[in-house]
Amino acid sequence: MPVPIRDDPMTDYDPSSPQVMNAFYRRLFPYRPFFLWLNQDQVPTKLFTHREFAFTLAGDVYIRYNSFHNSDDFKKELIRLNPSRFEIGPQYSARPRDRKTLAAGALQPQRRELVFDIDMTDYDEIRTCCTDKKICKRCWGYIAAAVKVLDHALRETFAFKHLLWVYSGRRGIHCWISDQSALDLNDDQRKSLVTFLEVIKGGKEQAKKVNIRGSKDDAEYHPALGDALENLKMEFVKLVLHDQDCFGTEKGWEALLAILPQDRDVIGGLRREWQSDPTRSSVDKWGDLKKYERAMQDVILQYTYPRIDAEVSKHRNHLLKAPFCVHPGTGRVCIPVNPDQVDDFDPDTVPTVGELLNQLDKAAAENGDTPSQRRVEEYEQTSLKPYVEMFEKHVAAVLRDSRGAKRGEHPQAKTE
Repeated sequence: MPVPIRDDPMTDYDPSSPQVMNAFYRRLFPYRPFFLWLNQDQVPTKLFTHREFAFTLAGDVYIRYNSFHNSDDFKKELIRLNPSRFEIGPQYSARPRDRKTLAAGALQPQRRELVFDIDMTDYDEIRTCCTDKKICKRCWGYIAAAVKVLDHALRETFAFKHLLWVYSGRRGIHCWISDQSALDLNDDQRKSLVTFLEVIKGGKEQAKKVNIRGSKDDAEYHPALGDALENLKMEFVKLVLHDQDCFGTEKGWEALLAILPQDRDVIGGLRREWQSDPTRSSVDKWGDLKKYERAMQDVILQYTYPRIDAEVSKHRNHLLKAPFCVHPGTGRVCIPVNPDQVDDFDPDTVPTVGELLNQLDKAAAENGDTPSQRRVEEYEQTSLKPYVEMFEKHVAAVLRDSRGAKRGEHPQAKTE
């Protein structure tokens, strides 16, 4: 049942409403660039036809192993099923939809974008402005710092080019890498790559989560961490010391003392000094640690280095929420994020499905058009347009390199 056009330009569209989501899938989802991004060609390839899609339907019904012949097939089923969200898996050795006709173990993951997931929940112990599912422009600074470090490492250390950063819709960000070399990584290679990048290890119960030097405190960092550490020093001062004031409370400074080298006299002296002047700022406390240069490096990394959900990246068959989904809790669209402008990103300004449908209502009222008269994609009349354009620019670069790779595999025959 389609959502009718309303006279009220500010209708409260509920993202949990099936009618609202159906309107989004019919009118706003960017099907063509989405298909091209996954398929890496104009005509369907196994990267799309053998790709798994998983849908979450009303009542938390979860349907896996969906696959489609082409973009139109996918669009029709998405509108018919009307999921609250959907996720993308790998290209399999056969069409996932045919799995029940295959021999046991015959359906195996083959190719998949290398993906990363950074969630604000993993920063709860070190952010002071929000907790749990909440996120604001201030604590987004942790995500921004993580994006800059990870984006640089993936491009400079591993020479990946096609990185798509996507806001998760609530409190995190995902990265999809579409380079041919990334698609071809097996699970062991993905695990090795992630292990190399992973610096923060350990749960909430573990105080010190950085142990890059191993058992030798005087050992040097791996050179690949040098650039990250230099860049993060500035982020640490701005974010941790000034904005979040992470060591301003007793809980905060005790967390700091717990990750320093455990010299009883030194730790006891610092604790007494800070307890005697509770108003002492995080900046002042940080100044008291100048003689512990190596320990300070570990602290900077623990508070600002990317906190990667490693399991998401290690396995090709891991499912990850698709770009341009609508987060069912917030109503916000999972839009692309420019890593060069990640500091300026504000989660509170991300378009919601309700805002987008209201913008369509307003455009229809002003133009007096009907669905049969529309000549452009409807998202072009909304605030979703610049994000789709960013996506299309990324997809165009992926397609160029994909065509080049195929020409290299199948060179034209030489003529006499």
